[in-house]
Amino acid sequence: MNIFPIVLAGFWLVASSLAYAFEPSVQKLTDTVYAIVGEIDQRSAENQGLNNTTGFIITKAGVVLVGSGATAGSAKMLETAIKQVTAQPIIQVLNIGVQDHHWMGNHYFLAQNIPVSALAKTIENQKQQTNANRLRLSNALGIQPDALKVEYASETFAGEEKTLEIGGVELSLRYLGDAHFPGDAVLWLPKEKIVLTGDLVFNDRMLGILPEISKLKDWQLSFKKLAELMPEQVIPGHGYPSNWATAQKNTGDYLDWLVQNVSKSLEDMEDLGDAVKRLSADQTFSFLQLAEDLHGKNIHQAYLQLESQ
Repeated sequence: MNIFPIVLAGFWLVASSLAYAFEPSVQKLTDTVYAIVGEIDQRSAENQGLNNTTGFIITKAGVVLVGSGATAGSAKMLETAIKQVTAQPIIQVLNIGVQDHHWMGNHYFLAQNIPVSALAKTIENQKQQTNANRLRLSNALGIQPDALKVEYASETFAGEEKTLEIGGVELSLRYLGDAHFPGDAVLWLPKEKIVLTGDLVFNDRMLGILPEISKLKDWQLSFKKLAELMPEQVIPGHGYPSNWATAQKNTGDYLDWLVQNVSKSLEDMEDLGDAVKRLSADQTFSFLQLAEDLHGKNIHQAYLQLESQ
């Protein structure tokens, strides 16, 4: 008997199991609103790109999932996490983010005939960023870009705001301005006073100002518009859910710090290298994960952006 095929099959079964060993954390906010917290650190093959936070709402009609993960593997993780809480089926997926891990798992749910919806502005920017998203994600997962299947939302909403009523729950999709990526939106639950922010808010880890993508002053303004909703609880794009004060401390205060300190450096005609070196030594936000890796890069990008304005 040739046992090689059996051994090989066993090898790939074990390898697959290891590759998907990561399990996101489910966090309860209310009896009907939950966050699914992915890896706080960077993407990897183990977490299948799920290094972000998503959420779901249990309605009388079924579950509304906000964000679809980055791959079929991470989409399955989200589906499994929901099943830990409720037997209700997923009946709707909403896209609010432009970066890969917020929507590139769409195909997994569309294959089950689950509708996926988003604001037109979000989809437009997803399309513009698709090739770059594929490249970044494939590098992190160690696969070829063409291996990543891309499907956009099956339902598009024009304008900057769309209110939905699903299973007795009011849901408001809103574009408040660009953030980590252009076209990022939020989902506001007015009755619950809960907002799912996508990458407008980073908790627990430091945000990243991406070259040619993240516009610092736009992000700062969008955050201030978010504050006007006066949310009581926040499900961020990264990290654990929190009250508003924590979101302000982790994201709003840091955006303000970058604008204020780098602007002062430019007013003083400080050289870019000197400004990065001096401001990087500031430990005010060292409590955030990835600060050592990202703080200096953020200052560098902030300097270049503010200098050009």
